[in-house]
This record gives sequence, C-alpha cells and structure tokens, in this order.
Amino acid sequence: MMLDPLAAFVKQRRRLLRLSQPDLAAKAGVGLRFVRELEQGKSTLRLDKVNAVLHLFGHEVGPVPVLSSPEPE
Repeated sequence: MMLDPLAAFVKQRRRLLRLSQPDLAAKAGVGLRFVRELEQGKSTLRLDKVNAVLHLFGHEVGPVPVLSSPEPE
C-alpha cells in the first residue's frame, strides 16, 4: 500500500498514459533514478524536477493546508 499521495498520483497518471518509467523520465527531462525515487515516495526530492514531471499531467506542487496544524494568529 502506497502512503505517499504524490507518489501514488504520479504512478497512476503514468500508467493511465501507458508510459514506462524511462519514457516518463525522457519526456519530463529528468533521470530515470529520479522517477523511481519519486514513485517510491522518497521524502527529499528537488521541487523543480517534481514540477517537471507534474507539468506533463497538467499539475504543479503548491501549498496545501495541513489540518493538524493550528493557523497562525
């Protein structure tokens, strides 16, 4: 079971487009190792490379509210 929503999203979209990991890496201009680490949920990834992959799916990384944190006053 994959717990990382970003990893799950990328893997699902890649499969929907019938792309292999090497194909996705080539189209996004990132390395194959990066795609593998992204899909495995690595916790430290370069944001510019994540966005390069997400742009292929019409998305980008952005701020998301965290429900467990109190809002600053």
